Amino acid sequence: MIQIPRWKAGLILVVCVLAFCYAAPNMVGKDIRAALQGLPGWLPTKTVSLGLDLQGGSHLLLEVDVPSVVKERAEGIVSAARTELRTAKIGYTRISPIQNGARLSLRDATDADAAKKILREVDRDVDVIVGADGKTLEATFTDAALKQITDQTIGQSIEIVRRRVDETGTREPVITRQGEDRIIVQLPGVEDPQYIKDILGRTAKLSFHLVDLKGGSEGGGVRVLPMMEDPARKIALERRAMLTGDMLTNAQYCTTQYGQSAVCFNLNGIGAKKFCRVTREHTNEPFAIVLDNQVISAPNINGPICGGAGQITGAFSVQEANDFALLLRAGALPAPLHVLEERTVGPSLGADSVQAGKMASLVGLAFILVFMGVSYGLFGMMANMALVVNMALIFALLSGLQATLTLPGIAGIVLTIGMAVDANVLIFERIREELRKGRSPIAAVDAGYARAMATIIDSNLTSLIAALILFSFGTGPIKGFAVTLGIGIVTSFFSAIWVTRLMVVSWLQWKKPAAIPV
Repeated sequence: MIQIPRWKAGLILVVCVLAFCYAAPNMVGKDIRAALQGLPGWLPTKTVSLGLDLQGGSHLLLEVDVPSVVKERAEGIVSAARTELRTAKIGYTRISPIQNGARLSLRDATDADAAKKILREVDRDVDVIVGADGKTLEATFTDAALKQITDQTIGQSIEIVRRRVDETGTREPVITRQGEDRIIVQLPGVEDPQYIKDILGRTAKLSFHLVDLKGGSEGGGVRVLPMMEDPARKIALERRAMLTGDMLTNAQYCTTQYGQSAVCFNLNGIGAKKFCRVTREHTNEPFAIVLDNQVISAPNINGPICGGAGQITGAFSVQEANDFALLLRAGALPAPLHVLEERTVGPSLGADSVQAGKMASLVGLAFILVFMGVSYGLFGMMANMALVVNMALIFALLSGLQATLTLPGIAGIVLTIGMAVDANVLIFERIREELRKGRSPIAAVDAGYARAMATIIDSNLTSLIAALILFSFGTGPIKGFAVTLGIGIVTSFFSAIWVTRLMVVSWLQWKKPAAIPV
């Protein structure tokens, strides 16, 4: 005789109740959902996150300026090689960056081997070629090095873009790499992407430099940069940065003692020690704060600052100071980003898609409910109740996992509705066969569930493998379809096998019928 242990029956009921509780927030209006946000965190308040195609939003295609990173690294080779050549007393007429590397012109061809060794030691990712005259050396990055620079730059850019977008409060952004040097940013719910573009458009490279008191011109160890407040006014700085933005651990909006907007920052251990040493050695000298090749301010160092904290002041508004702090917290982009394409999906199109998806789901659900009720009577109604539990489980899991629901995802749900009753159809047909063989109702039900199980597991497993393959190798829309399909396969197996079985067994034990209305 088939039986279900009490602990297992209780567990099935608990799962069903939790499914309806976690799916419930999706069935209420926006006002009620807003009120639910004030409830304790352990209560179910999350809803399904709608994708760009369902609630509207913005789509940006960004290009990462990888050549600027290669050029910057080439300038690093030039700077380091210049020092090493002077130390080795090797004469040269010129050393300058070129595309994908650096070029060195020697005074004496006999120094070529020594210079070649220095260039390789400065950067081991370059190939050094000596020209026909024996005096010209070109150090260019290898193909493997260029690919590594590109991959690293794109990876860092995606991470920084994600941090900056997350700081703005945008929910469920989609940020992925496309091609060799491009990034796709999809922002659901953001109809005007200008603010996001402004945030992403700034490299946010922060550095602190000593001011060149001699007022030298551009070149060598001196660089001349404009002031942010007045670009016409320029200031000469030492090229070498005393501190860089990667030493910051936190940055927040704050105000000065005079009520002006500012940015307060904290340094890590290395930065704090360096900041303390620099401010002690250069007391009463100006110290420039540079952001993206513009001098924010150049205040005097009044005394040693050894607490690992500081304050950046300037002509900031409250919004500018908050944005500046956001950029510093998220980190500097390794390369500038350029917007190649921008699209805005209106909320009306998203609403139409949601409405069409709802209608398709309801029509499909209605046909299934009628078919099961007509074909299998009371047992069909039990399967219908299990199907409702299955739908609740799908939305509960989507809400709990905060998975993004897209239009292909709705297609996956509609497909799941049709597939969810497959297992019950197999079981009920097997029960009919057993009854025709003259078995008792309990024996027929027992045999029906036992003998149909292998086929059910096989069909669900193959469908789940297909969903996993789609998720692994597919792009955004296909991934959305695969997610809902995979979740639906798991929940339909639970509802079809355990929920309907609990109802059938409970009915048999209660009624003890002489015949089964299937």
